[in-house]
Amino acid sequence: MMDNFTPGPFAAELTGAGVPKHLHGWLGQFGIGALVVKMGIRFLEMSPERTVATMPVEGNTQVAGILHGGAHVVLAETLGSFSAAMHAGPHRHAVGIEVNATHHRSIAKGLVTGTCTAIHLGGTLTTHEIVMTDEQGRRLSTARITNMLRDNDRA
Repeated sequence: MMDNFTPGPFAAELTGAGVPKHLHGWLGQFGIGALVVKMGIRFLEMSPERTVATMPVEGNTQVAGILHGGAHVVLAETLGSFSAAMHAGPHRHAVGIEVNATHHRSIAKGLVTGTCTAIHLGGTLTTHEIVMTDEQGRRLSTARITNMLRDNDRA
């Protein structure tokens, strides 16, 4: 078990991604994941009820020069999964069982903000809605993720 005073091997990664200090003990041994780092996702708020992060369009585009639809889903799943994991607590973990997204408009440059809001925080399932917006607040896509909560001693 890790205390909240000894930095884990991912301390710099967590700080760089904007993860609040009070969550470093929980994530210090695991980090935020290589894909989150590659996508440039930066957290602004983190809680089971609401998690907010940004992601640059640059570096995450498809052939036509617009944000890749899969990048929307990566941001959505990241936010929903972290929110569900925080709700699960230290002796359980969250595993995604369903994710879907509807794309409303494209974006070719700038920053995307994902806002994840809990729809249901139960004992075995969580469901979150994630809305991606551009810098003008226009909705780019809407996603939903459901996670199952499992005890850590199970696969």
